[in-house]
Amino acid sequence: MGYRRRDWLAYWLLKWLVVNPLFRGLYFGRTYGQENVPRQGSLIVVSNHASHLDPPLVANAVRRPVAFMAKEELFQVPGLKQVIQLYGAYPVKRGGSDRAALRATEAALAQGWAVGIFLNGTRTPDGRIPQPHLGAALVAARTQTPLLPVALWGTEKVLPKGSRWPRLFCPITVRIGNVIPPPASSDKADLQQVTAECVQAIHALLDQGR
Repeated sequence: MGYRRRDWLAYWLLKWLVVNPLFRGLYFGRTYGQENVPRQGSLIVVSNHASHLDPPLVANAVRRPVAFMAKEELFQVPGLKQVIQLYGAYPVKRGGSDRAALRATEAALAQGWAVGIFLNGTRTPDGRIPQPHLGAALVAARTQTPLLPVALWGTEKVLPKGSRWPRLFCPITVRIGNVIPPPASSDKADLQQVTAECVQAIHALLDQGR
């Protein structure tokens, strides 16, 4: 997966012409903690997940390009495939290990993108993280990349699981926490410890509400 100059241009155009106006105008968007985002260097953005709108909202909030894993079925939908590719998405197989996705993640980090990973892997009805996966911590350990916890509040009301169309005028808040260092090793205990720290940080941000 290569990111050329035109990819970055398309990314920023989509952000400023579509995502940010919708976030601010239709959903009364608020963002806190942007001063916590490293402006340079590789970064893994970890977040909760309740809506298909979450990836562009996370990238909009952190104010730098964020490449997201997306289930490979989305790349089979005409039109949607082109849009999510412009916004940095790359396919991952659901269930089991996907070495190609791991390589794509590491390539994105090496080429200057931040990478976004939803800790629960799939959407949850309340936006919380009951079953965090260790994938983000594993990538962080392999690449020695810091993790940035981000909490999305209110997106479960905009486009909840099973809904075909987004609801309008539902307030959304994005809170960004402090950077968490990568695990010291790829040992399971280290991965679990850092993953738990990320989940705790995200839940604490969510509990602050609007």
